[in-house]
Amino acid sequence: MTQCFGIILAGGQARRMGGADKPLIEIGGASILEHVIRRLAPQCVGLALNANGEPQRFAAFGLPILADGVPGFAGPLAGVLAGLDHVAAAHPDVGLALSVPADTPFVPPDLVARLAAARAAAGAAIAVASSGERVHHAVALWPVALREELRHALVQEDLRKVSAFIERYPNVTAEWPVSPFDPFFNVNRPEDVDMAEAIETLAHAP
Repeated sequence: MTQCFGIILAGGQARRMGGADKPLIEIGGASILEHVIRRLAPQCVGLALNANGEPQRFAAFGLPILADGVPGFAGPLAGVLAGLDHVAAAHPDVGLALSVPADTPFVPPDLVARLAAARAAAGAAIAVASSGERVHHAVALWPVALREELRHALVQEDLRKVSAFIERYPNVTAEWPVSPFDPFFNVNRPEDVDMAEAIETLAHAP
């Protein structure tokens, strides 16, 4: 298994869901965050949750809660940086970190293995997931060693776009099929909850 630490990104403000915590919405009798944890835990040496606001609301999950170190809701890159800083401090022997949004309940069981293989084969610094001809820049495998360069981009350059930072480095994408369902489907709007329920039923169909 590739030595990799998982960072679950829940730092957004969930405006499309009326400000509700998307990771706590239930799909198939379990919260979206439970689904994400269940799928990522076997692939990573540990997990942490990037979340802003009152951390106690996620206490039941037993994960380290990492707030953005960059003020002003600077987006997913700030969450990635918080995760990389945590890995460097708490797990200095782990050189790679995986980022996954907390509203993505169906991440594939081979996510780390395939991203790591693509990264190694291409000699790339960062590997990114894609499906259905869409690149999911927040689902990526990052070297922990990039954290100071990421901090500079966020703080000194006010960079916010994940793809813009990734494009500064050799990078590669790994593609997943979208049949029978897109493994990177994310719950952004209220109507997505019904779709996620349907996918959850399909995922467990015999």
